[in-house]
Amino acid sequence: MPPSDHEREKIERLRRAMYSRAHSDDLKMRSRRVLQEDVPTVGEDWEETSEHLAGMTVAPRYVGATRKIMWWVLVSALVFFVGALGFFAYLFLFGKGSISTSASNIDISVSGPPEISGGEPAELQVSVTNNNSVPLELSDLVVTYPSGTRSPTDFKTDLPSTRISLGTIEAGGKRQGTISAVFAGSGGTRANVHIELEYHLSGSNAIFIAPADYALTFRSSPIALSIDGNTETVSGQPVQFTVNVTSNANAPIRDVLLHVDYPFGFKFVSASPVADASNTWYIGDLAPGQKKAVQITGSITGETGDSRIFHMNAGTRSNEATTTIGTALADNTYAVKVSQPFLGLTISVNKESGTLTTVSPGDSVNVVVSYVNNLSTPINDAIIVARLSGVQIDGATVRSSDGFYRSGDGVVLWDKTTTGGELTEIPAGGRGTLAFSFQVPAASAIQGTPSIDISVNAAGKRLAETGVPQSLQSAAVQKVRIASELQIAAQGLYNANPFGSSGPMPPQASNETTYALVFTVTNTTSKIKKAKLTAHMPPYVRWVGTYSPSFEKVSFNQVESTIIWDLGDIAPGVGLNGVEPRQTAVAIGLTPSTAQIGQSPVLLQNITLTGVDDVTGEIVTKTAKDITTNIQGDPGFTSANAIVVK
Repeated sequence: MPPSDHEREKIERLRRAMYSRAHSDDLKMRSRRVLQEDVPTVGEDWEETSEHLAGMTVAPRYVGATRKIMWWVLVSALVFFVGALGFFAYLFLFGKGSISTSASNIDISVSGPPEISGGEPAELQVSVTNNNSVPLELSDLVVTYPSGTRSPTDFKTDLPSTRISLGTIEAGGKRQGTISAVFAGSGGTRANVHIELEYHLSGSNAIFIAPADYALTFRSSPIALSIDGNTETVSGQPVQFTVNVTSNANAPIRDVLLHVDYPFGFKFVSASPVADASNTWYIGDLAPGQKKAVQITGSITGETGDSRIFHMNAGTRSNEATTTIGTALADNTYAVKVSQPFLGLTISVNKESGTLTTVSPGDSVNVVVSYVNNLSTPINDAIIVARLSGVQIDGATVRSSDGFYRSGDGVVLWDKTTTGGELTEIPAGGRGTLAFSFQVPAASAIQGTPSIDISVNAAGKRLAETGVPQSLQSAAVQKVRIASELQIAAQGLYNANPFGSSGPMPPQASNETTYALVFTVTNTTSKIKKAKLTAHMPPYVRWVGTYSPSFEKVSFNQVESTIIWDLGDIAPGVGLNGVEPRQTAVAIGLTPSTAQIGQSPVLLQNITLTGVDDVTGEIVTKTAKDITTNIQGDPGFTSANAIVVK
């Protein structure tokens, strides 16, 4: 065999090294080895002997049997696995399992109008095609409708779902079903109809499902919401608007609800009709084209330039027991801008301004109405009206130099005719004042709430501006409270003394004569709280210690020689129209000195009644004249008996 290239290269390197002078010194002679025959240390036939190990044992026979059993179990398991693998391979390759059945091979298509009108009956055609190689048995089409769907037969029954039986759909077969319903939704929104095909396969009890969805687009809402009302108002002034609920559908709409969300700063006053729940009205059934309205009244507070937005929603309820909208069919918003009053109005009563003023029964009241044009344009043909309400005012006492009192409805009116043309045109920033007066009725004629409300309303026109109404209104209110007319009367008695009098009459110097001092309190229109009467006795008058009736809280301060009557609360009407007054009597003794001969000495002085008016909250103070020995009004008393004699 010729040498390989590698071997030839090695031989060539060795040859060059041998004949090279550079490596000649490295080559040395080596001694030859003596060749000799190797004799094996052991023979060809040999036997190894092993030493006997102490304690060595031999495995029992049953261990071998166990190993054989385990070996057969392992072989049996392997055979079972191979058999099962072969069985399932045959089943899926040649048996029934080889049949390919999948929900993806079932085609469910839905056809219908691209857009529908909410609240009107609509039909959808559902087509099911079986592209599998086996039939679909006991097939049912289950349709789940969006919320608010109603039956097309009565428009009232809620229709959450329906089931349509298709029977057996053979391989490659096709079945169709029709969906009829009244779908609900607002214009521009979408809703989803969920469809499922439930089916069985031959030889299986399992239920298989093939799903599909169909999106509905609503062309228009079955209900329209519109709002009628002013888009501007003045902070604190009444605002009124009407919400119109109109049916756009060609079929009846059942169980309609209207819900209104009020903005911050809105104070609800009333509604017509009255709400059935919190801010929610039951509109009921709407026939095609029918309109129903809800009128809402309240007031809006806010800064000038603020905008308050009302949100309205209309829809159907899910059942008769609920008061909330189940399916929304329409929504709208209503924005009201808070504007500065076009004609600023202020009212002053008896030269006092503010929202609350107090007068007394029988007072003459002078009212001044000031106005100013807050617009940048003139106001034309302004009319200002003042109305009095509350306590009935006698029209004969109403006076106005620049206005006209209209007795038919009890108002004072100012316009361009009564003011000599002053209100024909009020320039931008223009100002002016109007005045009238009236008299508060006497206390005996005042009944009910003791107050008078002065409400001033103004109307006018301005040049048209885009988006701003030409007719404008403004208002101001002033409440005038009528203070309760509290009265105190003090009377001395000798002949009619309920305690019995003693001592000389006329009184004599250095001798004691006893009297009864009677206090009578009346009240007119409102309750007086924390009422108290105090009176001071001179040093020559003695507190006897007797008073009547005993249930009244009467006391005597010995240090200050003061009689104190704690009346507490005094009800309105006490002492009027047959109602008994609050009254008490105390016994005193007079011992005049010789220096008082020929005089009528004072028996009681500084008689003061104080209390708090429950309506006005103000402190009421009334005083009575001093009681002297000249006790006019005592039966059988003459003025000659008032002088102290010797």
